[in-house]
Amino acid sequence: MTDQNEIGKDGQIDRREFVVKTALTTGFALAVMPIAHSAISTNLSGIEASDVLVPVGKDKIPAYQVIPTGNGPFPVLVVCHEIFGLHEHIRDVCRRFAKEGFFVIAPNLYYRQGDVTKLNDIQEIMAKVVSKVTTAQVNADLDATLNFITASKKANLTQKNIVGFCWGGKTVWLYARHNPEIKTGIAFYGPLSSKSAVQPQSAIDIAPELKVPVLGLYGGKDKYITWDHVAQMQKELDKGKSGSKIIVYPEADHGFFADYRESYNKKAATEALEQLILWVRKHKGR
Repeated sequence: MTDQNEIGKDGQIDRREFVVKTALTTGFALAVMPIAHSAISTNLSGIEASDVLVPVGKDKIPAYQVIPTGNGPFPVLVVCHEIFGLHEHIRDVCRRFAKEGFFVIAPNLYYRQGDVTKLNDIQEIMAKVVSKVTTAQVNADLDATLNFITASKKANLTQKNIVGFCWGGKTVWLYARHNPEIKTGIAFYGPLSSKSAVQPQSAIDIAPELKVPVLGLYGGKDKYITWDHVAQMQKELDKGKSGSKIIVYPEADHGFFADYRESYNKKAATEALEQLILWVRKHKGR
């Protein structure tokens, strides 16, 4: 498992380490302040992190890339950020996944519509940014992200996986339908029944069509994604042949993996990370 809240092996914090730890107070979205004391900081020991630009047509979208040291190639894990964008929590999660042996890249899927990290609340984020981000745009950006890493010899392109949180969790369900070539998807508490003008289909709508095995990780105390939603989703998944399944942690709430929030549930988060790794390993030969 990952080593977190660390100091370098020599007992000193170098400049890059300082940048990571300073980000705990400067890199989070305004809408999530104040930050809970449980927020995790993962250091850069054994991994290499960089900000990169992913070409998408005439645009270039920012992304955060983290790769284990060593020759690889490493299985790929694309990270879809939560509603608060590519802020410090998601970047830290990328570092944790890299320490588990993944080539990790998280594109900023809101880049064209605006910087949600500077907005004050969810309602403002929804109105000014999220309501303008189409499924077609997101799928194209994720396609471009996977194409971008083909130049890296450290990426195992036969082992492409995708994981997402909240808004990014729904993105995983939809992208798994869009791109049947990925090995697996892992959706942390992604909305199952929601639709909008820019996302006209829900996860439930496309569930029977899936060919990619997706693991859904949900909280039993989630007031937004209810047990009824989960039961309906599993029923639709069972109509198809993807082998997708959902695990519900009865005592966990929405956002149980988000260690910087009061909703954090360490037990559920730890078990969910273990399930993610097992899921990827199980389907690597698919």
